[in-house]
Amino acid sequence: MTLRPISLCVITQNEADRIRDCLASAAGFCDDMVVVDGGSSDDTMEIARDAGARVMSRPFDGFRSQKAFAVVQAKNDWVLCLDADERVGADLRAAIEAACDKGFDAAGYRFHRRNDFFGRFMRHGNAGADKVLRLFDRRRGGWRGPREIHESVSVDGEVRMLSGFLDHYPYRSLSELMAKQERYAHMMATEEFAAGKRATLAQIVLSPMWRFFRGYVLRAGFLDGWRGIVYALLRVEYVRRKYVKLWLLEQGQKP
Repeated sequence: MTLRPISLCVITQNEADRIRDCLASAAGFCDDMVVVDGGSSDDTMEIARDAGARVMSRPFDGFRSQKAFAVVQAKNDWVLCLDADERVGADLRAAIEAACDKGFDAAGYRFHRRNDFFGRFMRHGNAGADKVLRLFDRRRGGWRGPREIHESVSVDGEVRMLSGFLDHYPYRSLSELMAKQERYAHMMATEEFAAGKRATLAQIVLSPMWRFFRGYVLRAGFLDGWRGIVYALLRVEYVRRKYVKLWLLEQGQKP
């Protein structure tokens, strides 16, 4: 086992059942692991320490801000940012090690992330494998911009693609999925309202319909069988809630 000068950065909150596997997927090649906890009431912090991570607590004030703070705590300039529900696959690990051994010839690297949905990785629709930029030189980029949700990394310089998959297990149950969508819809509506965006009744009606058509038909979500239709319908509900909440804020109501 050869460790590379790469810092793994993870933010957590009540992830006792998932943080160990997340850290284990990178522990074999990252010589530094940082976990920033937002105030867990379970054993997340203890499990992370036992797994070899440097753990610190910081009140959660947004996904982007929390992740940016974690990157600052890293010992290395090259950082790999994961969520607690993500795992580095074997092929991706090999690709990261090879890129590091060659001296990292880009400012950052993207790779495919495949999303588990009730026991199977989705291949189509809005839940099909997406591309994420999570490995980068913090001297040339990071978690930038004003958005605290659906945050992303940007870098100054070339971004290259690595082979392999980042495996994503975002939901423990349907109830958790719906609760997460409610929380995200509220956060998105609040953030967009503060940025001056407004919703119309037409958007409340048409935007969910477009999301369904785009994911289930145009992106062939139907090829994922019953998982495809269930996921598409759940995303419809998320979009509807976001625009309803945004419209209510414009009316001076509490969503």
